[in-house]
Amino acid sequence: MNEVLVNIENKVKNGQRLTKEDGLALFACNDLSWLGYLADTARQRISGGFVYFNVNRHINLTNICTSRCKFCAFGCDKDSRQAYGMSKARALEIAKAAAQDPDLKELHIVSGLHPEWPFEYYLDIIRALRAELPHIHLKAFTAIEIWYFAKISGKTVAEVLQALLDAGMNSMPGGGAEILSDRVRSQVCPEKANSGEWLEVTRTAHKMGIRSNASMLYGHIETLEERIDHLISLRTLQDETDGFQTFICFPFHPGNTELEGQITRTSVWDDLKTMAISRLMLDNFKNIKAYWIMLTLPIAQLALGFGANDIDGTVSEEKIMHAAGAKSSKYLSQETLINTIRQTGRIPVERDSMYNIVKVL
Repeated sequence: MNEVLVNIENKVKNGQRLTKEDGLALFACNDLSWLGYLADTARQRISGGFVYFNVNRHINLTNICTSRCKFCAFGCDKDSRQAYGMSKARALEIAKAAAQDPDLKELHIVSGLHPEWPFEYYLDIIRALRAELPHIHLKAFTAIEIWYFAKISGKTVAEVLQALLDAGMNSMPGGGAEILSDRVRSQVCPEKANSGEWLEVTRTAHKMGIRSNASMLYGHIETLEERIDHLISLRTLQDETDGFQTFICFPFHPGNTELEGQITRTSVWDDLKTMAISRLMLDNFKNIKAYWIMLTLPIAQLALGFGANDIDGTVSEEKIMHAAGAKSSKYLSQETLINTIRQTGRIPVERDSMYNIVKVL
């Protein structure tokens, strides 16, 4: 092992922060077992031996979207044969059916950027869900959606967030970050908020007491340096606000996107390396999620040895990733998640949306 990697290992074991140069050196290293060992060392120190999961249900209100990102297979125009928009009654019907499971803790609500729906529609949805299901945590709307709501309503981001809080929203998911590089965003999602706007919406939410997740969509046109810059941007904001609950790596699925045929699906090697390096760079994030929907369950299980300590939840009918050809199931039982975790020798822990322990299994 060369001197640079020895120095990085010593930093990790001593709890010292890694630099951008360290991150690039880790991406240049092809000793995957060593990277896993190092990330697992950091994971053990930061979050212990628990692996978390929750019982949740995704609701995607519409796939009609003004943004039409090149990496997205979910969004479509309103006249597309695949287009749909969910009424408040339909959203309530789905939510109440999901709540028949007494273990349900969370509704995860994200959508396309609909060109005609007013902000009031989204407020009505949240109010209705809160009235019908007062005990369920509503994790709703990415920073991109919040930015869009401000744009269409003429309100400030803070005013939008306050209105959603008043309606009953509890926290925010971490999507829409993609890669926090305006070079990348100008090419693949030019209609979307830029990197600074994503960070500012998230900063505002955190300062208002709204917890959120963070994410990275990798394996498309970004460079390895841009991946590291992305992680450092998140780390810097976490230093400032301490508002992120978890970080999720999303490998890009090119199927049914504008980039299909130009870019191939990331390798398992890249998935595990990126997971490990994310854990090592994000020293102020307690939780790193192996999102089985995107990774597939076998790779998510492997990722638990590469720094991850969360495997997400039961999910039920996720649409956005599956539109791009994700081969994973749309639902996993608690028993399957628990057994997947136990097979790694780790301890399964059911959590709520705020990472409070529901039960140790």
